[in-house]
Amino acid sequence: MNILFAFADDWGRYASIYAEHEGPDSINKLISTPSFDRIAREGALFMNASVPAPSCTPCRSSLLSGQYFWQTGLGAILLGAVWDETIPTYPLELEKNGYHIGHTYKVWSPGKTANAPYGGKRTAYVTGGANFGKFSHHATKRAQEIGIEAAKRELLDEVRMNFDSFMESRPEGKPFCYWWGPTNTHRTWEQGSGKALWGLNPDDLMGRLPAFLPDVPEVREDVCDYLGECQALDTGLGIILQRLEELGELDETLIVVSGDHGIPGMPRGKCNLYNIGCEVALAMRWPGHIQPGRVIDDFVNLMDLAPTFLEAAGMPVPESMTGRSLLPVLLSEISGQVDPGRTFVVTGRERHVPSARKGELPYPQRAIRTEEYLYIINFEPDRWPMGAPRGLDNPNTVPPSYEDLHWKTGVAYAEMDASPTKAWMIHHRNEEEIKPLFRLGFGKRPYEELYDLRKDPFYMENVADRPEYSDIKKKLNVELMEVLHKQQDPRVTENPCRFEHAPYAGPLQAFQR
Repeated sequence: MNILFAFADDWGRYASIYAEHEGPDSINKLISTPSFDRIAREGALFMNASVPAPSCTPCRSSLLSGQYFWQTGLGAILLGAVWDETIPTYPLELEKNGYHIGHTYKVWSPGKTANAPYGGKRTAYVTGGANFGKFSHHATKRAQEIGIEAAKRELLDEVRMNFDSFMESRPEGKPFCYWWGPTNTHRTWEQGSGKALWGLNPDDLMGRLPAFLPDVPEVREDVCDYLGECQALDTGLGIILQRLEELGELDETLIVVSGDHGIPGMPRGKCNLYNIGCEVALAMRWPGHIQPGRVIDDFVNLMDLAPTFLEAAGMPVPESMTGRSLLPVLLSEISGQVDPGRTFVVTGRERHVPSARKGELPYPQRAIRTEEYLYIINFEPDRWPMGAPRGLDNPNTVPPSYEDLHWKTGVAYAEMDASPTKAWMIHHRNEEEIKPLFRLGFGKRPYEELYDLRKDPFYMENVADRPEYSDIKKKLNVELMEVLHKQQDPRVTENPCRFEHAPYAGPLQAFQR
Protein backbone atom coordinates (compact mmCIF):
# COMPACT_ATOMS: atom_id res chain seq x y z
CA MET A 1 0.00 0.00 0.00
CA ASN A 2 1.24 3.49 -0.95
CA ILE A 3 0.35 6.72 0.85
CA LEU A 4 -0.23 10.11 -0.78
CA PHE A 5 -0.92 12.99 1.58
CA ALA A 6 -1.81 16.35 0.01
CA PHE A 7 -1.67 19.01 2.71
CA ALA A 8 -2.29 22.61 1.67
CA ASP A 9 -1.12 25.63 3.65
CA ASP A 10 -3.89 27.83 5.13
CA TRP A 11 -6.66 25.90 3.33
CA GLY A 12 -9.84 25.76 5.35
CA ARG A 13 -13.02 23.90 4.45
CA TYR A 14 -13.35 25.18 0.89
CA ALA A 15 -14.27 22.56 -1.71
CA SER A 16 -17.28 22.37 -3.99
CA ILE A 17 -18.54 19.03 -2.67
CA TYR A 18 -19.20 20.58 0.74
CA ALA A 19 -21.85 22.79 -0.87
CA GLU A 20 -24.03 19.68 -1.17
CA HIS A 21 -24.14 19.46 2.62
CA GLU A 22 -24.39 23.15 3.46
CA GLY A 23 -27.17 25.69 3.09
CA PRO A 24 -28.12 27.63 -0.04
CA ASP A 25 -25.77 30.48 0.93
CA SER A 26 -22.68 28.28 1.06
CA ILE A 27 -19.49 29.90 -0.25
CA ASN A 28 -18.57 26.50 -1.64
CA LYS A 29 -21.34 26.79 -4.23
CA LEU A 30 -19.15 29.29 -6.07
CA ILE A 31 -16.05 27.15 -6.65
CA SER A 32 -15.15 23.99 -8.51
CA THR A 33 -12.72 21.46 -7.00
CA PRO A 34 -13.20 18.31 -9.11
CA SER A 35 -10.03 16.58 -7.86
CA PHE A 36 -10.92 16.86 -4.18
CA ASP A 37 -14.53 16.00 -4.99
CA ARG A 38 -13.38 12.85 -6.78
CA ILE A 39 -11.42 11.70 -3.73
CA ALA A 40 -14.52 12.25 -1.59
CA ARG A 41 -16.97 10.56 -4.00
CA GLU A 42 -14.72 7.55 -4.52
CA GLY A 43 -13.94 7.39 -0.81
CA ALA A 44 -15.07 9.33 2.27
CA LEU A 45 -15.81 12.97 3.01
CA PHE A 46 -15.34 14.21 6.57
CA MET A 47 -17.69 16.90 7.83
CA ASN A 48 -16.03 17.67 11.17
CA ALA A 49 -12.26 17.70 10.69
CA SER A 50 -10.24 20.16 12.76
CA VAL A 51 -6.60 21.03 13.20
CA PRO A 52 -5.02 20.70 16.67
CA ALA A 53 -3.71 24.28 16.40
CA PRO A 54 -4.54 27.02 13.85
CA SER A 55 -0.86 27.86 13.30
CA CYS A 56 1.43 26.15 10.78
CA THR A 57 4.29 24.69 12.80
CA PRO A 58 2.34 23.50 15.87
CA CYS A 59 -0.33 21.94 13.65
CA ARG A 60 2.26 20.13 11.56
CA SER A 61 4.17 19.05 14.66
CA SER A 62 0.99 17.40 15.90
CA LEU A 63 0.10 15.81 12.59
CA LEU A 64 3.55 14.32 11.98
CA SER A 65 4.00 13.04 15.53
CA GLY A 66 0.41 12.02 16.30
CA GLN A 67 0.39 14.10 19.50
CA TYR A 68 -1.17 17.31 20.77
CA PHE A 69 1.03 20.26 19.87
CA TRP A 70 1.97 20.92 23.51
CA GLN A 71 3.52 17.43 23.64
CA THR A 72 6.07 18.22 20.92
CA GLY A 73 8.51 20.38 22.90
CA LEU A 74 9.58 23.47 20.97
CA GLY A 75 7.47 22.24 18.07
CA ALA A 76 4.53 23.77 19.97
CA ILE A 77 5.29 27.31 18.73
CA LEU A 78 5.75 28.88 15.30
CA LEU A 79 8.81 31.13 15.07
CA GLY A 80 11.45 29.76 17.41
CA ALA A 81 10.39 26.16 16.95
CA VAL A 82 13.07 23.44 17.04
CA TRP A 83 12.31 19.85 16.14
CA ASP A 84 13.04 17.21 18.78
CA GLU A 85 14.65 14.34 16.85
CA THR A 86 13.71 11.84 19.58
CA ILE A 87 9.99 12.16 18.77
CA PRO A 88 8.81 9.43 16.35
CA THR A 89 7.03 10.68 13.24
CA TYR A 90 4.94 8.61 10.89
CA PRO A 91 7.05 9.19 7.70
CA LEU A 92 10.32 8.26 9.39
CA GLU A 93 8.67 5.22 10.99
CA LEU A 94 7.43 4.18 7.56
CA GLU A 95 10.90 4.68 6.12
CA LYS A 96 12.40 2.42 8.81
CA ASN A 97 9.97 -0.24 7.68
CA GLY A 98 10.83 -0.16 4.00
CA TYR A 99 8.88 2.79 2.58
CA HIS A 100 10.32 5.20 0.02
CA ILE A 101 9.45 8.63 1.45
CA GLY A 102 9.59 12.09 -0.05
CA HIS A 103 8.05 15.53 0.01
CA THR A 104 7.56 18.58 -2.18
CA TYR A 105 7.05 22.14 -0.92
CA LYS A 106 6.16 22.76 2.72
CA VAL A 107 6.11 20.07 5.40
CA TRP A 108 7.39 21.43 8.73
CA SER A 109 8.47 25.06 8.83
CA PRO A 110 9.43 27.79 9.66
CA GLY A 111 10.89 25.74 12.50
CA LYS A 112 14.46 24.48 12.61
CA THR A 113 15.60 22.26 11.05
CA ALA A 114 13.19 22.73 8.17
CA ASN A 115 11.17 19.59 7.39
CA ALA A 116 13.22 17.58 9.90
CA PRO A 117 10.28 15.32 10.86
CA TYR A 118 10.16 14.19 7.21
CA GLY A 119 13.88 13.71 6.63
CA GLY A 120 14.73 17.33 5.76
CA LYS A 121 16.51 18.10 2.48
CA ARG A 122 17.37 14.43 2.05
CA THR A 123 13.78 13.56 1.12
CA ALA A 124 12.90 16.76 -0.79
CA TYR A 125 11.88 16.60 -4.46
CA VAL A 126 11.75 20.03 -6.13
CA THR A 127 13.60 19.42 -9.40
CA GLY A 128 10.75 21.09 -11.26
CA GLY A 129 10.89 24.22 -9.11
CA ALA A 130 8.80 25.87 -6.40
CA ASN A 131 6.79 28.55 -8.19
CA PHE A 132 3.47 26.85 -7.45
CA GLY A 133 3.56 28.39 -3.97
CA LYS A 134 3.06 31.83 -5.53
CA PHE A 135 0.52 30.59 -8.05
CA SER A 136 -1.49 33.76 -8.65
CA HIS A 137 1.55 36.06 -8.61
CA HIS A 138 3.54 33.86 -10.99
CA ALA A 139 0.64 33.06 -13.32
CA THR A 140 -0.42 36.71 -13.54
CA LYS A 141 3.09 37.82 -14.47
CA ARG A 142 3.65 35.04 -17.01
CA ALA A 143 0.19 35.48 -18.50
CA GLN A 144 1.27 38.87 -19.83
CA GLU A 145 3.79 37.04 -22.03
CA ILE A 146 2.22 33.67 -22.86
CA GLY A 147 -1.46 33.89 -21.88
CA ILE A 148 -3.35 32.64 -18.84
CA GLU A 149 -3.77 28.97 -19.76
CA ALA A 150 -0.13 28.58 -20.78
CA ALA A 151 0.97 30.26 -17.54
CA LYS A 152 -1.13 27.84 -15.53
CA ARG A 153 0.26 24.94 -17.53
CA GLU A 154 3.81 25.90 -16.59
CA LEU A 155 2.93 25.62 -12.90
CA LEU A 156 1.14 22.32 -13.38
CA ASP A 157 4.14 20.99 -15.30
CA GLU A 158 6.21 21.89 -12.25
CA VAL A 159 3.94 19.74 -10.06
CA ARG A 160 4.27 16.87 -12.49
CA MET A 161 8.06 17.12 -12.71
CA ASN A 162 8.46 17.18 -8.94
CA PHE A 163 6.24 14.17 -8.46
CA ASP A 164 7.86 12.26 -11.33
CA SER A 165 11.32 12.83 -9.85
CA PHE A 166 10.10 11.29 -6.60
CA MET A 167 8.55 8.30 -8.33
CA GLU A 168 11.59 7.74 -10.56
CA SER A 169 13.86 7.57 -7.52
CA ARG A 170 11.76 4.87 -5.85
CA PRO A 171 13.60 1.55 -5.56
CA GLU A 172 11.78 -1.20 -7.40
CA GLY A 173 9.19 -3.00 -5.32
CA LYS A 174 9.09 -0.46 -2.49
CA PRO A 175 5.82 1.20 -1.39
CA PHE A 176 5.95 4.99 -1.24
CA CYS A 177 4.80 7.74 1.09
CA TYR A 178 4.64 11.17 -0.59
CA TRP A 179 3.72 14.53 0.93
CA TRP A 180 2.56 17.27 -1.43
CA GLY A 181 2.46 20.56 0.49
CA PRO A 182 1.39 23.51 -1.70
CA THR A 183 1.58 26.95 -0.08
CA ASN A 184 -0.33 29.08 -2.58
CA THR A 185 -3.36 29.43 -0.29
CA HIS A 186 -1.04 31.17 2.20
CA ARG A 187 -0.79 34.95 1.85
CA THR A 188 0.04 36.73 -0.34
CA TRP A 189 -1.89 36.37 -3.58
CA GLU A 190 -2.49 38.62 -6.56
CA GLN A 191 -5.34 41.06 -6.04
CA GLY A 192 -8.08 40.40 -8.56
CA SER A 193 -6.71 36.99 -9.51
CA GLY A 194 -9.82 35.06 -8.52
CA LYS A 195 -11.66 36.72 -11.37
CA ALA A 196 -8.76 37.16 -13.80
CA LEU A 197 -7.39 33.61 -13.57
CA TRP A 198 -10.44 31.55 -12.62
CA GLY A 199 -13.49 33.52 -13.75
CA LEU A 200 -14.88 33.83 -10.22
CA ASN A 201 -17.06 36.86 -9.59
CA PRO A 202 -16.52 38.66 -6.26
CA ASP A 203 -20.09 39.98 -6.38
CA ASP A 204 -21.39 36.40 -6.22
CA LEU A 205 -20.15 36.37 -2.61
CA MET A 206 -22.71 39.01 -1.66
CA GLY A 207 -24.84 37.60 1.15
CA ARG A 208 -22.56 34.55 1.57
CA LEU A 209 -19.80 35.88 3.82
CA PRO A 210 -19.75 34.95 7.53
CA ALA A 211 -21.66 37.47 9.63
CA PHE A 212 -18.47 38.76 11.28
CA LEU A 213 -17.04 39.99 7.95
CA PRO A 214 -18.20 43.23 6.31
CA ASP A 215 -20.05 42.40 3.10
CA VAL A 216 -18.29 45.06 1.04
CA PRO A 217 -16.54 44.89 -2.38
CA GLU A 218 -13.01 44.94 -0.94
CA VAL A 219 -13.63 41.97 1.34
CA ARG A 220 -15.56 40.06 -1.29
CA GLU A 221 -12.69 40.45 -3.75
CA ASP A 222 -10.19 39.30 -1.13
CA VAL A 223 -12.18 36.14 -0.41
CA CYS A 224 -12.70 35.59 -4.13
CA ASP A 225 -8.93 35.67 -4.70
CA TYR A 226 -8.49 33.08 -1.96
CA LEU A 227 -11.09 30.84 -3.60
CA GLY A 228 -9.10 31.12 -6.80
CA GLU A 229 -6.05 29.78 -4.96
CA CYS A 230 -8.20 26.92 -3.64
CA GLN A 231 -9.06 26.02 -7.23
CA ALA A 232 -5.38 26.26 -8.18
CA LEU A 233 -4.32 23.74 -5.54
CA ASP A 234 -7.10 21.44 -6.74
CA THR A 235 -5.72 21.54 -10.28
CA GLY A 236 -2.30 20.61 -8.90
CA LEU A 237 -3.83 17.72 -7.00
CA GLY A 238 -5.44 16.61 -10.25
CA ILE A 239 -2.04 16.37 -11.92
CA ILE A 240 -0.79 13.97 -9.22
CA LEU A 241 -3.93 11.85 -9.47
CA GLN A 242 -3.51 11.71 -13.24
CA ARG A 243 0.11 10.57 -12.92
CA LEU A 244 -0.83 7.88 -10.41
CA GLU A 245 -3.49 6.65 -12.80
CA GLU A 246 -1.05 6.62 -15.72
CA LEU A 247 1.46 4.66 -13.64
CA GLY A 248 -1.17 2.14 -12.55
CA GLU A 249 -0.70 3.09 -8.89
CA LEU A 250 -3.91 5.00 -8.16
CA ASP A 251 -5.90 2.11 -6.74
CA GLU A 252 -2.89 0.88 -4.76
CA THR A 253 -2.66 4.16 -2.85
CA LEU A 254 -4.33 5.55 0.26
CA ILE A 255 -4.96 9.20 -0.65
CA VAL A 256 -5.67 11.78 2.04
CA VAL A 257 -6.26 15.49 1.31
CA SER A 258 -6.52 18.28 3.89
CA GLY A 259 -5.11 21.63 5.08
CA ASP A 260 -3.32 23.00 8.14
CA HIS A 261 -5.93 25.58 9.26
CA GLY A 262 -8.32 28.21 8.01
CA ILE A 263 -8.14 31.31 5.84
CA PRO A 264 -5.34 33.82 6.60
CA GLY A 265 -5.64 37.58 6.91
CA MET A 266 -9.28 37.42 7.97
CA PRO A 267 -10.72 38.32 11.38
CA ARG A 268 -11.41 35.16 13.42
CA GLY A 269 -9.71 32.98 10.82
CA LYS A 270 -6.13 31.65 10.98
CA CYS A 271 -4.64 31.83 14.48
CA ASN A 272 -8.08 31.64 16.13
CA LEU A 273 -10.00 28.76 17.70
CA TYR A 274 -13.27 29.66 15.99
CA ASN A 275 -14.55 27.27 13.34
CA ILE A 276 -13.25 29.33 10.44
CA GLY A 277 -9.76 29.10 11.96
CA CYS A 278 -9.69 25.39 12.83
CA GLU A 279 -12.13 23.65 10.50
CA VAL A 280 -10.55 22.06 7.40
CA ALA A 281 -11.47 19.98 4.39
CA LEU A 282 -10.70 16.27 4.68
CA ALA A 283 -11.31 13.46 2.21
CA MET A 284 -9.80 9.97 1.85
CA ARG A 285 -9.78 7.40 -0.95
CA TRP A 286 -8.59 3.81 -0.51
CA PRO A 287 -10.20 1.31 -2.90
CA GLY A 288 -11.08 -2.01 -1.34
CA HIS A 289 -11.02 -0.51 2.14
CA ILE A 290 -13.12 2.68 2.13
CA GLN A 291 -16.58 2.21 0.72
CA PRO A 292 -17.17 4.95 -1.90
CA GLY A 293 -19.52 7.84 -1.24
CA ARG A 294 -19.44 7.82 2.55
CA VAL A 295 -20.02 11.07 4.47
CA ILE A 296 -18.61 10.90 8.00
CA ASP A 297 -19.77 13.13 10.85
CA ASP A 298 -17.24 11.95 13.46
CA PHE A 299 -15.08 14.69 14.95
CA VAL A 300 -11.51 14.24 13.76
CA ASN A 301 -8.35 15.92 14.98
CA LEU A 302 -5.71 15.83 12.24
CA MET A 303 -3.16 14.42 14.69
CA ASP A 304 -5.18 11.19 14.31
CA LEU A 305 -3.69 10.78 10.83
CA ALA A 306 -0.22 9.66 12.02
CA PRO A 307 -1.43 6.49 13.78
CA THR A 308 -3.91 5.96 10.93
CA PHE A 309 -1.14 5.86 8.33
CA LEU A 310 0.95 3.46 10.40
CA GLU A 311 -1.93 1.10 11.15
CA ALA A 312 -3.04 1.15 7.52
CA ALA A 313 0.51 0.11 6.58
CA GLY A 314 0.34 -2.72 9.12
CA MET A 315 2.94 -1.20 11.43
CA PRO A 316 2.95 -0.69 15.21
CA VAL A 317 2.03 2.74 16.54
CA PRO A 318 4.62 4.32 18.88
CA GLU A 319 3.38 4.83 22.44
CA SER A 320 4.10 8.56 22.10
CA MET A 321 1.25 8.94 19.61
CA THR A 322 -1.75 10.06 21.63
CA GLY A 323 -3.90 10.50 18.52
CA ARG A 324 -6.44 7.78 17.78
CA SER A 325 -6.26 5.85 14.53
CA LEU A 326 -9.15 6.41 12.16
CA LEU A 327 -8.85 2.93 10.71
CA PRO A 328 -12.01 1.59 12.44
CA VAL A 329 -13.95 4.56 11.07
CA LEU A 330 -12.52 4.10 7.58
CA LEU A 331 -13.23 0.39 7.43
CA SER A 332 -16.83 0.77 8.58
CA GLU A 333 -19.51 0.74 5.90
CA ILE A 334 -21.83 3.28 7.47
CA SER A 335 -22.07 7.04 7.08
CA GLY A 336 -22.95 9.65 9.68
CA GLN A 337 -21.64 9.16 13.21
CA VAL A 338 -19.52 6.01 13.09
CA ASP A 339 -17.59 6.01 16.38
CA PRO A 340 -19.85 7.11 19.27
CA GLY A 341 -16.77 8.35 21.13
CA ARG A 342 -15.80 10.90 18.47
CA THR A 343 -18.19 13.68 19.44
CA PHE A 344 -15.74 16.51 20.13
CA VAL A 345 -12.32 17.85 19.26
CA VAL A 346 -9.85 19.82 21.43
CA THR A 347 -7.82 22.63 19.90
CA GLY A 348 -5.35 25.16 21.24
CA ARG A 349 -2.88 27.91 20.59
CA GLU A 350 0.19 29.46 22.16
CA ARG A 351 2.74 31.68 20.40
CA HIS A 352 2.50 32.51 16.72
CA VAL A 353 4.42 35.73 15.91
CA PRO A 354 6.96 36.50 18.68
CA SER A 355 6.82 40.29 18.27
CA ALA A 356 3.02 40.45 18.44
CA ARG A 357 2.97 41.28 22.16
CA LYS A 358 5.30 42.90 24.68
CA GLY A 359 7.82 40.42 26.03
CA GLU A 360 7.23 38.12 23.04
CA LEU A 361 4.47 36.45 25.08
CA PRO A 362 1.90 34.03 23.65
CA TYR A 363 -1.86 34.26 23.59
CA PRO A 364 -2.80 30.99 25.30
CA GLN A 365 -6.14 29.42 24.39
CA ARG A 366 -7.75 26.01 24.55
CA ALA A 367 -11.13 25.02 23.18
CA ILE A 368 -13.52 22.13 22.88
CA ARG A 369 -15.85 21.93 19.90
CA THR A 370 -18.92 19.70 19.72
CA GLU A 371 -21.74 19.53 17.20
CA GLU A 372 -23.76 22.04 19.20
CA TYR A 373 -21.25 24.19 21.07
CA LEU A 374 -17.88 25.89 20.96
CA TYR A 375 -16.28 26.59 24.34
CA ILE A 376 -13.02 28.57 24.56
CA ILE A 377 -10.76 29.47 27.48
CA ASN A 378 -8.55 32.54 27.02
CA PHE A 379 -6.01 32.03 29.80
CA GLU A 380 -4.64 35.60 29.60
CA PRO A 381 -7.61 37.82 28.71
CA ASP A 382 -5.65 41.02 29.38
CA ARG A 383 -3.49 40.30 26.33
CA TRP A 384 -4.41 41.21 22.77
CA PRO A 385 -5.42 38.04 20.90
CA MET A 386 -4.33 39.37 17.50
CA GLY A 387 -1.30 41.17 18.87
CA ALA A 388 -0.70 44.70 20.08
CA PRO A 389 -2.85 47.30 18.30
CA ARG A 390 0.01 49.83 18.14
CA GLY A 391 -2.42 52.57 19.18
CA LEU A 392 -5.28 51.49 16.93
CA ASP A 393 -7.49 50.70 19.92
CA ASN A 394 -7.76 54.50 20.15
CA PRO A 395 -10.30 55.66 17.56
CA ASN A 396 -8.34 58.91 17.11
CA THR A 397 -5.11 57.18 16.10
CA VAL A 398 -4.29 57.60 12.42
CA PRO A 399 -3.74 54.08 11.03
CA PRO A 400 -0.80 52.98 8.91
CA SER A 401 -1.35 53.30 5.20
CA TYR A 402 -3.70 50.95 3.42
CA GLU A 403 -0.69 49.69 1.45
CA ASP A 404 1.30 48.83 4.59
CA LEU A 405 -1.63 47.02 6.20
CA HIS A 406 -2.20 45.13 2.97
CA TRP A 407 1.38 43.86 2.68
CA LYS A 408 3.17 44.22 6.06
CA THR A 409 1.84 41.95 8.80
CA GLY A 410 3.88 43.47 11.64
CA VAL A 411 2.62 47.06 11.52
CA ALA A 412 -0.34 46.26 13.81
CA TYR A 413 -2.20 43.21 15.14
CA ALA A 414 0.72 41.07 14.00
CA GLU A 415 -0.95 37.71 14.53
CA MET A 416 -3.33 38.43 11.68
CA ASP A 417 -1.68 38.25 8.27
CA ALA A 418 -1.54 41.43 6.23
CA SER A 419 -4.39 41.59 3.74
CA PRO A 420 -6.80 43.92 1.95
CA THR A 421 -9.50 42.85 4.44
CA LYS A 422 -7.32 43.73 7.43
CA ALA A 423 -6.50 47.11 5.87
CA TRP A 424 -10.13 47.87 5.08
CA MET A 425 -11.39 46.99 8.56
CA ILE A 426 -8.73 49.05 10.33
CA HIS A 427 -9.38 52.06 8.13
CA HIS A 428 -13.15 51.78 8.65
CA ARG A 429 -13.06 50.76 12.31
CA ASN A 430 -14.80 53.92 13.56
CA GLU A 431 -17.89 53.52 11.40
CA GLU A 432 -20.93 52.57 13.49
CA GLU A 433 -21.80 49.40 11.59
CA ILE A 434 -18.17 48.23 11.56
CA LYS A 435 -17.35 48.89 15.24
CA PRO A 436 -18.91 45.66 16.60
CA LEU A 437 -17.27 43.57 13.86
CA PHE A 438 -13.92 45.21 14.55
CA ARG A 439 -14.23 44.41 18.27
CA LEU A 440 -15.03 40.78 17.50
CA GLY A 441 -12.05 40.40 15.21
CA PHE A 442 -9.41 42.59 16.84
CA GLY A 443 -10.46 43.32 20.43
CA LYS A 444 -9.67 41.65 23.74
CA ARG A 445 -11.72 38.64 24.79
CA PRO A 446 -13.08 37.42 28.13
CA TYR A 447 -11.67 34.44 30.01
CA GLU A 448 -14.46 32.20 28.76
CA GLU A 449 -16.37 32.14 25.49
CA LEU A 450 -19.32 29.89 24.75
CA TYR A 451 -21.29 29.80 21.52
CA ASP A 452 -24.51 27.93 20.82
CA LEU A 453 -23.84 26.89 17.24
CA ARG A 454 -27.40 25.71 16.72
CA LYS A 455 -28.67 29.30 17.04
CA ASP A 456 -25.46 31.17 16.26
CA PRO A 457 -23.49 29.38 13.52
CA PHE A 458 -21.08 32.31 13.12
CA TYR A 459 -20.31 32.54 16.87
CA MET A 460 -21.31 36.17 17.18
CA GLU A 461 -22.90 36.07 20.64
CA ASN A 462 -20.93 34.87 23.66
CA VAL A 463 -23.36 33.20 26.07
CA ALA A 464 -20.77 32.09 28.65
CA ASP A 465 -22.26 34.28 31.39
CA ARG A 466 -25.91 33.47 30.77
CA PRO A 467 -27.51 31.45 33.60
CA GLU A 468 -29.36 29.16 31.21
CA TYR A 469 -26.02 27.95 29.82
CA SER A 470 -24.27 27.41 33.15
CA ASP A 471 -24.72 23.62 33.12
CA ILE A 472 -23.45 23.13 29.59
CA LYS A 473 -20.53 25.47 30.25
CA LYS A 474 -19.57 23.48 33.33
CA LYS A 475 -19.86 20.20 31.42
CA LEU A 476 -17.68 21.42 28.56
CA ASN A 477 -15.12 22.83 30.98
CA VAL A 478 -14.87 19.48 32.76
CA GLU A 479 -14.47 17.60 29.47
CA LEU A 480 -11.84 20.02 28.20
CA MET A 481 -9.83 20.00 31.43
CA GLU A 482 -9.96 16.22 31.57
CA VAL A 483 -8.19 16.05 28.20
CA LEU A 484 -5.67 18.76 29.08
CA HIS A 485 -4.70 17.08 32.36
CA LYS A 486 -4.65 13.59 30.90
CA GLN A 487 -2.40 14.73 28.06
CA GLN A 488 -0.15 16.77 30.37
CA ASP A 489 -0.77 20.19 28.88
CA PRO A 490 1.78 22.55 30.54
CA ARG A 491 -0.81 25.30 30.48
CA VAL A 492 -2.74 23.51 33.23
CA THR A 493 -0.12 21.23 34.80
CA GLU A 494 2.82 23.63 35.30
CA ASN A 495 3.30 26.77 37.36
CA PRO A 496 4.96 28.74 35.93
CA CYS A 497 3.98 27.38 32.54
CA ARG A 498 6.89 26.81 30.16
CA PHE A 499 5.12 28.78 27.43
CA GLU A 500 5.52 31.95 29.51
CA HIS A 501 9.34 32.03 29.52
CA ALA A 502 12.36 31.25 27.34
CA PRO A 503 12.82 29.42 25.08
CA TYR A 504 9.05 29.29 24.43
CA ALA A 505 8.65 33.03 24.96
CA GLY A 506 10.99 36.00 25.16
CA PRO A 507 13.31 37.35 22.49
CA LEU A 508 13.72 35.07 19.51
CA GLN A 509 17.46 35.67 19.39
CA ALA A 510 17.82 34.15 22.87
CA PHE A 511 16.53 30.87 21.54
CA GLN A 512 18.66 31.15 18.40
CA ARG A 513 21.84 31.51 20.43
